Amino acid sequence: MLNIALFGPPGAGKGTQSEKLVAKYGLLYISTGDLLRKEIASGSELGRKIDEITSAGHFVSDALVMDIIRKTIEANPHVNGILFDGFPRTLSQAELLEALMGELHTRFFGVLSLEVPREELISRLINRGKMSHRSDDKEDIILERLKEYEEKTLPVAEYFKRKGNFHPVEGVGGIEEIFDRLVNVIETNTQAK
Repeated sequence: MLNIALFGPPGAGKGTQSEKLVAKYGLLYISTGDLLRKEIASGSELGRKIDEITSAGHFVSDALVMDIIRKTIEANPHVNGILFDGFPRTLSQAELLEALMGELHTRFFGVLSLEVPREELISRLINRGKMSHRSDDKEDIILERLKEYEEKTLPVAEYFKRKGNFHPVEGVGGIEEIFDRLVNVIETNTQAK
């Protein structure tokens, strides 16, 4: 199984590249935000608990997030692997993810990180905001989102660097060019194992 996390700041192209990786490798796409919203919409006991927490303005605990991820993986036993988007965001989530992979008797390939210069990200997001009229693609909000991303993901990136499974990938260029770089890193590192 190919289990990877795709990192990248807002505007790095994670959504586009996620779709292509999922299609090429037959992966289950797991976005924790999507999973939480889906669980709430299901009306399950777990969904009601999550709704209660988020409605009060609190973050869902790592344990609850892991319960939902485990439930989703167990409901999809025939996939070739998993692409995690927006997860893990904290050191404890990184450790919990590795423990879950162990429980499921599978290996975590590691993190693919789309690396894009800050100025390029700002330019992309401002242009996207002009085209899509997204309220979160205004410069002051963009700068805050980038700062938050850098602060939250830096410790997680360092964690995976120490483990030797953090793979920076240049995220500037055409969509196919960037995709080819991602595939090259995956192919090179899965053949080496």
